[in-house]
Amino acid sequence: MLEDRTTAAPSATAWPAAYPQGYAVVDVETTGLARDDRIISAAVYRLDARGEVEDHWYTLVNPQRDPGPVWIHGLTNDVLRDAPLFPDVAEEFAARLDGRVLVAHNAVFDWQMIAREYARARSEAPVRQRLCTIALSKALDLPLPNHKLESLAAHFGVVQQRAHHALDDARVLAEAFRPSLLAAAAGDVRLPLHECRPLTEWSDRSAPRIGQQAGYGSYRPNSWRPARKRPACPHPNPGRYEEGKPLKQGMRVAFSGDTSVERDLLEDRATEAGLHVATSLSRLTSLLVTNDPDSGTSKVVKARQFGTPVVDEAAFGQLLADVEPADH
Repeated sequence: MLEDRTTAAPSATAWPAAYPQGYAVVDVETTGLARDDRIISAAVYRLDARGEVEDHWYTLVNPQRDPGPVWIHGLTNDVLRDAPLFPDVAEEFAARLDGRVLVAHNAVFDWQMIAREYARARSEAPVRQRLCTIALSKALDLPLPNHKLESLAAHFGVVQQRAHHALDDARVLAEAFRPSLLAAAAGDVRLPLHECRPLTEWSDRSAPRIGQQAGYGSYRPNSWRPARKRPACPHPNPGRYEEGKPLKQGMRVAFSGDTSVERDLLEDRATEAGLHVATSLSRLTSLLVTNDPDSGTSKVVKARQFGTPVVDEAAFGQLLADVEPADH
């Protein structure tokens, strides 16, 4: 039973007229986080204007490549071998999204993955707006310890049954979104809606950037963005990361190039884990995170010169799940 910790739902006459008429709560599991990774499962919960569930849908997708981090999503080659290809489910998927606002936790990532799959299939997803539940929780000033889905779920008393399973993650998010939506309506909070611009062409050799409006979720590779002042890391630097070993609190981590997950969110997660997020790379840097180690950016060049270890975004995400405490 979902514990509703929000204020009572607004009456029909008080419901904000500017709010959307329907939502598609989406979760996709993927082979990784980079631009050439593929969707391997997808789930959609369709909600009405007030967040009530209308129906739900789930499918596996054969990515025609290695399934990636099986230890996270549990989907092996054997499981996916007889699954439909994305073009085979694209029409049904689109029907579930049509005319609705796409809702997801870190929505820019889910939207990018979906848009790329439709571009590969020489089609477009019928999505014009998205809403990120991370941004909504910030707008509501919810007292969450971090931006993880499990924290949002726990706040509203939603029980997770199978984390990183698309259908259960979508269910959990749908159940957490409804009280969030009611709280926003009761407080006359403007929903953080953002435009979705579909890809119109695709090349596997050069991953195109999806156009995004300025504001939450916008990130352009190699573009200037204001530095965010972060609290000083309270832990001493234990040195460089060693392959096969866990990260340790106090390690200095730098990022270079485009990322699938928003850069600020990645940096927030690193800070929450007790790491030192560095804006530049030096001989003291413990690790460089980049999806394009051959890009030739100044950080990549310095990493080569200094012998700084380099991992991609997907590997870094796994390392964040098990960071060792600092020595004091």
